[in-house]
Amino acid sequence: MKYANIREEELKNKIAQEYFWMLDCSKIVGNVDFCVSLHSSETELSDISTLLWAEAKKGSADIQKSISQLILTIGKARTFDKTLPPAYLGAFDAEKIAFVPYSEITDVFYQNDFNWNVTPSNHETREFKLILTKVKDTLDAQALIFYYEKDQKELQYFIKQNFVAGKYGITKTRIDKNNFMVIYNKWLTAVKPSISADWDAAKKIGIIDGDFYLADLLSKENNTLKDKLFVLLKTDTYHLDRKLDDAGFFSTKTVSFKKNDQTAHTQFWNKYERPPKEEYWDYIVGRRDLLVPQDVRERKGSFFTPQIWVELSQKYLADVLGEDWQDEYYIWDCACGTGNLLAGLTNKYHIFASTLDKQDIDVIHDRIQNGANLLEKHVFQFDFLNDDFDKLPKNLQEIINNEEKRKKLVVYINPPYAEATTAKTITGTGENKAGVAKDSKLNDFYNAKIGNASNEMFALFMARVYDKIPDSKFALFSKLKFVQGTNFIKFRDFFRAKFLGGFIVRADTFDNVKGNFPIGFTTWDLSVKDKINNTVCNIIANNGKKEGKKTFYGELPESINKWIKLFDNGSNIHFGYMGNPAPDFQHNSQMYLANQKGIEHFNFWSFTKNNVIMGSIYFAVRQVIDASWLNDRDQFLFPNDGWKSDNEFQNNCLAYLLFHGQNRITAKNSTNHFIPFTEQELEAGEKFESSFMIDFIKGKLKPDPKTNLFGIIETLRTTPLIFSTEAKAVFDAGRELWRYYHKTINNSSSFLSTKPNANASLYDIREYFQGRNTKGTMKHKSEDENYTLLIADLRETLKLLAKKIEPKVYEYGFLK
Repeated sequence: MKYANIREEELKNKIAQEYFWMLDCSKIVGNVDFCVSLHSSETELSDISTLLWAEAKKGSADIQKSISQLILTIGKARTFDKTLPPAYLGAFDAEKIAFVPYSEITDVFYQNDFNWNVTPSNHETREFKLILTKVKDTLDAQALIFYYEKDQKELQYFIKQNFVAGKYGITKTRIDKNNFMVIYNKWLTAVKPSISADWDAAKKIGIIDGDFYLADLLSKENNTLKDKLFVLLKTDTYHLDRKLDDAGFFSTKTVSFKKNDQTAHTQFWNKYERPPKEEYWDYIVGRRDLLVPQDVRERKGSFFTPQIWVELSQKYLADVLGEDWQDEYYIWDCACGTGNLLAGLTNKYHIFASTLDKQDIDVIHDRIQNGANLLEKHVFQFDFLNDDFDKLPKNLQEIINNEEKRKKLVVYINPPYAEATTAKTITGTGENKAGVAKDSKLNDFYNAKIGNASNEMFALFMARVYDKIPDSKFALFSKLKFVQGTNFIKFRDFFRAKFLGGFIVRADTFDNVKGNFPIGFTTWDLSVKDKINNTVCNIIANNGKKEGKKTFYGELPESINKWIKLFDNGSNIHFGYMGNPAPDFQHNSQMYLANQKGIEHFNFWSFTKNNVIMGSIYFAVRQVIDASWLNDRDQFLFPNDGWKSDNEFQNNCLAYLLFHGQNRITAKNSTNHFIPFTEQELEAGEKFESSFMIDFIKGKLKPDPKTNLFGIIETLRTTPLIFSTEAKAVFDAGRELWRYYHKTINNSSSFLSTKPNANASLYDIREYFQGRNTKGTMKHKSEDENYTLLIADLRETLKLLAKKIEPKVYEYGFLK
């Protein structure tokens, strides 16, 4: 609630200042709570100088009761006889405001034998209840209700368009191709719950909530104007699944509103102008894919390819196949959705399009009727991962079954990106959906051929194209994990083809694709059996311009996780743990240090006095380079031996680990062995429980050869560590932060709720100064200005140290 816990007078002031600031809200008209008028200089331009009389209520109130109270207030004082009435009556409270044209209410003031001489604020009187009953239907049908938080833009637009001199009639928010999705999201919460539909059952026959929205949107006076939609609105009932029955009669299923109450529907659409301009209809219907729920979208692959990438992909096809490729080759999009990937193709006699969703096929057929450059017979329903190829049109079968013609077939697709694994980790499109790819009957068949890659829908498409349409040309949009992913090693042994060229773009340029990773368009000649290896793609910026090249490596050394495992010696004497998530950039955010093992489903590596340096190297090389959409899937690798003789690199990595934000070692429930300073340096008030880290840095620890494994001599220095200039700067900044903490822990300010601890780690110090919110999450900022400056200085020096370490990451083979 935007204006919760404020008094009514303050609420009126805020509404005046935030929404009617350009108008005069100072006038007092009778006993009306709130009045909005034109400024005196504008009144000569309009017959109506007063725009709004409104009832105000603090907290949350019943709008209809508030307007009924306002009517009694006006009627009792006969205000309309003394002052020219306004354009609107209204009511507002702490969360919403409502308007109704005065002309729709006028008749109520001229009732015969009505007793106006009652207290308007008493909602129990007979007269109040009579007014409420009389105006209820009018308010249900005509009131425009706006919630301050979720309808902010619509409210501002309504006031700007309607509260002006000389304005007659109501101007509502217009809907176009740019805002129809925004309004759909509002419709989902305001209207959908009032529709008496079994949404799961509807989904099984291909009907989605978006179809009901389109029926509403493309209607006038609650009657859908476009009769080829899957759902039609007929006044107060939705009609769907229309077909001829066995007796030859036209039958349809209907869905009504819950309890036959269309109020929520009416009040929602009162705010918008329906239908949109007719020039937008085909575009909006063609973008039905945007209205597909996420679970259906991932299963069916309804990720709309932006037109800029469609055009660029066709340019790349012309580059690799020749400028006359559309006349020389046949094209089949076997995951076509509503067909946007085919826009721009010119030879409709060489184009085939299929998808498993009948509704999408109907959309394309409708577009063909309106001029789309496709043949209706070449657009058909077909489940590529489950249907047999003998269900294909005969002319397409002839192409596939003819060895020479097949070489002239281009399979051109943007397949589904959903994946199904047992791990509950975040992927590019959201959480993994168990069973998505496994729903296909081909999953088991191809699992033996491509291994875990069969959990990926796009990999199943690739496998079936490769298997069933050999020697063809293949062009697809997809994630690039099939080139470099560790789960795709077996896939790369199966799928052998010549790479012809391609480009990569940001995934989030595709509608409803979330995640910071690349999507590639790659082209392949399936007749040449090359093993996938170094695949070089052009990097394309969001504006379509080339920004360099990126190499994706098919053959890579072993993983960094296998390397670090060599130093996990299993000693019973350990003083911290480090999570080792999947070895790529997208999983680096899951990596952290802690006193105890976490609950995550990956290995936790234990620190001992003999492997501190190796653990620090592992941590640093995975954190010094920021994750980006370009490197998101890049793999961290088993290094060469160069790191072993580079003491400065090793020491820099230790410094980086000690002061990094994902070092969550704490002194709360166990001993903190990671304090990198002496008590004297920090002017601490008491002796620390552990001097391990400072002893390690000064070379005072004795080696324990019994813990060595695999013949590896583990690094335990017996002389003081020597740090680079950049690492020393980090220690200096850290020292100042620790000193400030120790200086303040005996007289902490009231907002510092965390109990001070002389053995505090960096994590403890951050928690002490930043505190936690009501959800238990550490706050991002502190109220202590000195701390804010010190932690900012530490982070800045850490960035410089990261730049120092970064070249060594590549030099020693941790990344390619």
